Amino acid sequence: MSTPTPPSTQPVASTVPQAGMRKNGKKWQTPKKAFRPTAGLTSYAKRLEARKQLEIIKDHERELKEEKEAERKALIQKIKDRKAAKEEKERYQKMAEKMHHKRVERLKRKEKRNKLLNS
Repeated sequence: MSTPTPPSTQPVASTVPQAGMRKNGKKWQTPKKAFRPTAGLTSYAKRLEARKQLEIIKDHERELKEEKEAERKALIQKIKDRKAAKEEKERYQKMAEKMHHKRVERLKRKEKRNKLLNS
């Protein structure tokens, strides 16, 4: 007769069941799993922790956005200041062409005093 083979050398059947042909014939789609309404539920403590983490992330993002906006506004203000200084310099140069440079200097000082008083 034949001698039995030891159990360790016998091929082990796979634990994944072999699916047959799908009823609708769409074998390329993944098979659906059973509906488990309680599968996605989490405890109240876990939900609170998740909300806290989300709030921390949103606060950080808000800070980054404010920082970026402040940098942007500072750059815009710098450009405006530079443009205003350039226009003022050109205006004084035009005045210097028509009148004496000492009078232009006096007008500059006078305008500077008025600017300080008005602001």
